[in-house]
Amino acid sequence: MMLALEMYRSLPRYVAAKAMGGRIPGVLTGPAAPIRLITRDAPKPRGPGWARVKPILSGICGSDLGAIFGHTSLYFSALVSMPFVPGHEVVGELMDDCEDLPKGTRVVLDSVLACAARGVEPCPSCESGNTNLCDRITVGHVSPGLQTGYCADTGGGWGGEFVAHRSQLYAVPEGLSDERAVLVEPIACAVHTALKANIPENGSVLVSGAGAVGLFVTLALRELTGAGRISVVAKHARQVELARAFGASDVLAPDEVPARVRRATSAFRLSPERGPEFLLGGVDVAIDAVGSKSSLDTVMRTTRAGGRVVLSGMPSTGADLSPVWFRELEMVGTYATAGAEAFGKAFELAAHAPLDGVVGGRYPLYRWREALDHAHSAGRLGTVKVAFDLRNS
Repeated sequence: MMLALEMYRSLPRYVAAKAMGGRIPGVLTGPAAPIRLITRDAPKPRGPGWARVKPILSGICGSDLGAIFGHTSLYFSALVSMPFVPGHEVVGELMDDCEDLPKGTRVVLDSVLACAARGVEPCPSCESGNTNLCDRITVGHVSPGLQTGYCADTGGGWGGEFVAHRSQLYAVPEGLSDERAVLVEPIACAVHTALKANIPENGSVLVSGAGAVGLFVTLALRELTGAGRISVVAKHARQVELARAFGASDVLAPDEVPARVRRATSAFRLSPERGPEFLLGGVDVAIDAVGSKSSLDTVMRTTRAGGRVVLSGMPSTGADLSPVWFRELEMVGTYATAGAEAFGKAFELAAHAPLDGVVGGRYPLYRWREALDHAHSAGRLGTVKVAFDLRNS
């Protein structure tokens, strides 16, 4: 038996969460939350190549909050199995030998439950190495679940232990702290975003959002691409400080974006009768690292004709797609990470980037309400990443 936070299906609570969104987080982490702290059976390895992992630290991701607060599209309801234990940003310790990894090895998790983990023949995406695009995430000997942390069979990082397949595990280099290691998975996702954004040499980039996603994307853009000016949209003082430390050329307040991008790119600025301003001209590539309607509007309305818009944050509904049509924008999604290459670069970045203090809140599981409230208000409170500390649970 183990202690775990479990998300379960409850239509009344989903409706309540959807109606209140994240506006009243104290209510949504109280009686209206579709999540509970329970004692449950530990998950069992699914067969050869599987092992148990004891989490050390497990991050709270924006997609986790989206599910709890009712922001997630029902599109994903066919890609999960309930009840599940959330948590996919994990550094943990192997409880069993796992092929070439001995018991006791510290590992981080590539959370996608692709063909190898499911015991099925590789789909075309997995065969080409793009396991994040796997077409078999609902079949095989594992319940439906696009990732560990959304699957009833595997458990997740918000519990005392979970199970993972060898294809999902990367050994943590000696000397890398747990607080840095827990950031490797989101950094790997940022690496994938930065490389897929296909930035032209010395190209101008706008990153909308300076939470964990936006900051790590900024770091990866500066370290791994030939980007020139990288402008980051940030709301809070700590975000401004970290955006500059991670490589931003300039940092913009949300209400400054059209004017300052116009000046930087010599664009024309127009004001429609209704709705936000937009530019004729703008940046070469814009990356939405939030997923909100306002953030999507920002990136689409400040990208030059024929430029590229990259969706890195999980998108919400309601954005006006007129700029995509009128300006012939190329819109690209980036989901999770394609695997070993991105994780290798992420370990390198995690070792030398200015990440001290980025994990700004650590909570035992029994303080889960405080943890989720903190994560929901992280930017305002000067925190980038909040994590559950399973050593104290």
